[in-house]
Amino acid sequence: MIPARPILPGATIGIFGGGQLGRMTAMAARGMGYRIVVLDPDAACPARFVVDECIEAGWNDSVAAANLGRGSDVVTLEIEQIAERSMQAAESFAPVRPGGAMLAIIQDRVEQKNWLRKHGFPVGDYVAVRSLEELRDAVRQLGGRCFCKSATGGYDGRGQGKVGFAGAVTEDEIRGAWESLGQGPGVVEKAVELEREISVMVARSPHGEVKAYPAALNHHENQILAWSVLPAPISAEMQAEAKKIAEEIADTFQLEGLLAVEMFVSKDGKLLVNELAPRPHNSYHASERACVTSQFEQHVRAICDLPLGDVDIVTPAAIANLLGEVWIAEDGSLREPRFDAALSVPGVRLHLYEKLKPRKGRKMGHLSAVGATAEEAVERVLQAQRLASGSV
Repeated sequence: MIPARPILPGATIGIFGGGQLGRMTAMAARGMGYRIVVLDPDAACPARFVVDECIEAGWNDSVAAANLGRGSDVVTLEIEQIAERSMQAAESFAPVRPGGAMLAIIQDRVEQKNWLRKHGFPVGDYVAVRSLEELRDAVRQLGGRCFCKSATGGYDGRGQGKVGFAGAVTEDEIRGAWESLGQGPGVVEKAVELEREISVMVARSPHGEVKAYPAALNHHENQILAWSVLPAPISAEMQAEAKKIAEEIADTFQLEGLLAVEMFVSKDGKLLVNELAPRPHNSYHASERACVTSQFEQHVRAICDLPLGDVDIVTPAAIANLLGEVWIAEDGSLREPRFDAALSVPGVRLHLYEKLKPRKGRKMGHLSAVGATAEEAVERVLQAQRLASGSV
């Protein structure tokens, strides 16, 4: 095997995906002197306005993927939905980091859960299902209160259903959950008695250097991340355990790039791995304010086999997502968010993704805030969010 060599500034980075994560990665890479090409189905994707070239093509377009690889010194991704043949086409011309073998496991929730359990990582109870009858049996086996998730696709609550949270499980709930899976393969997970949700971002370079950020504390509403803060206000022992789990997953995968490890903290103090994301992650947007090295710069360093940056916390920081609802009035008409009011809060910054059409549940941007403590950072960013939406 030819050893990896650093890919130095002046080279071209290709990115599968031109959403907000691709946009922010591109902005960090441009600041370091790299050229950027993205591939995305949307001609007006958020990254288009900050990159050198945008290839308009679908995730399964292997010809376009080959062109992306041919024009790049290294290729990475900001979304998991890339077809296997597209990954292989790009790999024919440039290293793709993270690689296709790892992505294939993470793309399928059943494969991902099985991989984690096989390698001894802590996961909650689950059952893979392929039919309505299997889903019904799985819910019964797991005790009633369950989340049902499609095996592939789906994020921010899409492709998911839940049963048993309002009392006894009903047949309507079972059928509704099956419909939410798209009547296809999925995984039924026993609901965890949650204390909180955290995530750990870990970076690993091709030559094996590994660095994990301190854990972030995450708060979800309607299964979409509402706000997140760094560092998570958890014990030093739990911080160390969470980082160890993330680092071991990265090493076992032989990760090249970034991996976000989402975890549950149960009421009895156990850490359970929920899901993996092989890319920058919404819960680490605060790293731009909180850490010596942002997740986006770290992404560039990792895929280019540069020395990884310092992940220490400089100051506590929090983010709050700006969903399309901030732009939509109660009568459905569009309104101008009060960003001037939001920016009056000390320590607050505004980050918009240049998405052209707001809709409910769509991430249009985020606010970030620093504070003397994690609690103060959260308080500031939520106050700014309320002011932006005109609810104060």
